[in-house]
Amino acid sequence: MTATVNQTETAATVTTWLSQFEDAMAAGDVAAAAQLFAEDSYWRDLVAFTWNLKTVEGRAGVIDLLDATLASVRPREFRIAAGEQPTDTDGLVESWIEFETAVGRGRGLLRLRDGTAWTLLTTLYELTGFEEPAGGSRPMGAEHGAHRNRETWSERREREARELGYERQPYVLIVGGGQGGIGLGARLRQLGVPTIIVDKRGRPGDQWRSRYKSLCLHDPVWYDHLPYIKFPDNWPVFSPKDKIADWLESYTRVMELNYWPNTEAKSATYDEASGDWRVTVEREGQPLVLRPTHLVLATGMSGKANVPDLPGMDIFRGDQHHSSAHPGPDAYAGKKCIVIGSNNSAFDICGALWENGADVTMVQRSSTHIVRSDTLMDIGLGSLYSEEAVAAGMTTEKADLIFASLPYRIMHEFQIPLYDQMRERDKDFYQRLEASGFDHDWGEDGSGLFMKYLRRGSGYYIDVGSADLVANGDVHLAKGQVDHLNENSVVLEDGTELEADLVVYATGYGSMNGWAAELISQEVADKVGKVWGLGSDTLKDPGPWEGEQRNMWKPTQQEALWFHGGNLHQSRHYSTYLALQLKARMEQIPTPVYGKQEVHHLS
Repeated sequence: MTATVNQTETAATVTTWLSQFEDAMAAGDVAAAAQLFAEDSYWRDLVAFTWNLKTVEGRAGVIDLLDATLASVRPREFRIAAGEQPTDTDGLVESWIEFETAVGRGRGLLRLRDGTAWTLLTTLYELTGFEEPAGGSRPMGAEHGAHRNRETWSERREREARELGYERQPYVLIVGGGQGGIGLGARLRQLGVPTIIVDKRGRPGDQWRSRYKSLCLHDPVWYDHLPYIKFPDNWPVFSPKDKIADWLESYTRVMELNYWPNTEAKSATYDEASGDWRVTVEREGQPLVLRPTHLVLATGMSGKANVPDLPGMDIFRGDQHHSSAHPGPDAYAGKKCIVIGSNNSAFDICGALWENGADVTMVQRSSTHIVRSDTLMDIGLGSLYSEEAVAAGMTTEKADLIFASLPYRIMHEFQIPLYDQMRERDKDFYQRLEASGFDHDWGEDGSGLFMKYLRRGSGYYIDVGSADLVANGDVHLAKGQVDHLNENSVVLEDGTELEADLVVYATGYGSMNGWAAELISQEVADKVGKVWGLGSDTLKDPGPWEGEQRNMWKPTQQEALWFHGGNLHQSRHYSTYLALQLKARMEQIPTPVYGKQEVHHLS
């Protein structure tokens, strides 16, 4: 009986707060609404109120957001989500919520402490009148009855493919046909937004097929589902590259995407007068100008190779290439191989070369954070993305929202204890690793891998076995910056000379903004500013504090230019909000943007 009473009281607490919040907003009393938040509170909104991805902090932030948005949003009908029961854990009340706005429907997650909001997540998930055709509103498919000149499904698809881009223009052009572009394309397809995805490679999935043969996803399967179609229950925990490539290729067919392979975007300019883009592409060797209203760069966090320019590269007699162009270890058995770098690709390539009988040396230029894959899964992801989580009733959609509900400002505080646990669990491994001379770190504040990823997108390795090779000395370790190459060696700044038949530059990737500079102009790239990072004022993530990922999945300072990407989890989740922003604009729904990204750092 006590549990039932507590549940009832908890639900009453949430209902009271939601009612007071809605009443204050209906009365236009933003000060009263703000008083329902704690002084140290965080409201993260994904499109529902702001037509942006925006986090505000404290009561002053709430007042500012509501002052700017309340008249147009007209929020109402805040309630506990259907079928959900709020919980109270040591005084922290959590509740899934639902609500409506002037243009759509939203859901979110509310956390209360002492009766006031500590965190609030609000998200828009559909536009009223433009819902996805799913469930009871799914299309019939077959058209029953007898009709002259019937057009079959395949004929409609052939006509669409023939006409789009030629007789009629796409509303959205996505440059980049990897998992990000494909997932966003699927969302837009379901919303009825005419979209073309272009990629210079020959087949969907070639972004994966073309990489070194040992490449696989380092994130587990539960974290990596695509929109609409989840991996089967017998799918491997870690997808090998060619398997994920085939999945992406089949996905483009099943989701009926207008995917143009062998198509390279050559240049793009925005026409202010007409309000659309002129994008010159080369499709199957033939030039074509497309006129989309919106341009999305889905070229990937790991898309533009960062190749160093070192003295002597022109005289080196062996093979040399960036990690993105590494063909695999087969040709290098018995050869002396130098891998410059000490993050994910470097370890993967070192491991594959060693397995194939090569003499491998890793050149570490700066410290790296390493976490063992099984430990990361158990401690870091297990509560949300695991077989155990699924068995306990956790859905991918709920997991994504829980993940999104924790504000970036305080996320490191929750990550630090997890990485303390990982450090203790694998202390013998770390002792061996550091005894080998490897420079290891836990992030500037001890918050580990995920914060490094969010802040800078580099500086880490999810260990699937290769770190032991360095710890054991099977893969040799050299440390320092490379000074130059000779005909048969790599020379470090301290004079160390490493004999080499192969040099792999596992030196990472440039900012997604580099693609904007290359495709559009440096002026536009600088107008948009830096892409990725939080403004944490840590290494490679300069301040000031942004509160959200810079320029990702939201409006930029360049009209009608968007950036989409991240890991599979981020691409899946945030494609929802980018697709809704684009659909609203296509339907001429007013989209007043609150808190558009300011530019503090050029590209």
